[in-house]
Amino acid sequence: MLWRIARDSKVLDLNSSYSYLLWCRDFAATSAVARDERGEAVGFITGYLRPDSPRTLLVWQVAVDEAHRGRGLAAAMLDALAARTAGEHGVDTVETTVAPGNTASERLFTAFAERHGALLEREVLFDTPDFPDGPHDPEVLHRIGPFAL
Repeated sequence: MLWRIARDSKVLDLNSSYSYLLWCRDFAATSAVARDERGEAVGFITGYLRPDSPRTLLVWQVAVDEAHRGRGLAAAMLDALAARTAGEHGVDTVETTVAPGNTASERLFTAFAERHGALLEREVLFDTPDFPDGPHDPEVLHRIGPFAL
């Protein structure tokens, strides 16, 4: 279950289990799930097309079960999702937000930009005071594109 993988990551902001179920229903075309040989989910990427920029895939969360990390699974899922949404929706840009200190995500998206010869721009999208529910690190927007797959 995606909720369990997100919870066990100890890095992601955990959404309700209900939200992950809705995400799988409503945004399956712009998300990805990796499964093991038994069909169990071992990683996921949730994403959606930006309503005001439909050629932009916003990647909401990326997580890989701890037992499957270090094998390039997140990069493979991201490449496959970008290729699928490029073919189906004309996506040529990926956006995501990364909290300072999340080196795994920094590496993932920097390497994605390098693999696809795309420009990577960073800017603070939401700063600490923007979050009303307590201290929260800033969310830095990473915009990658345009790219051709």
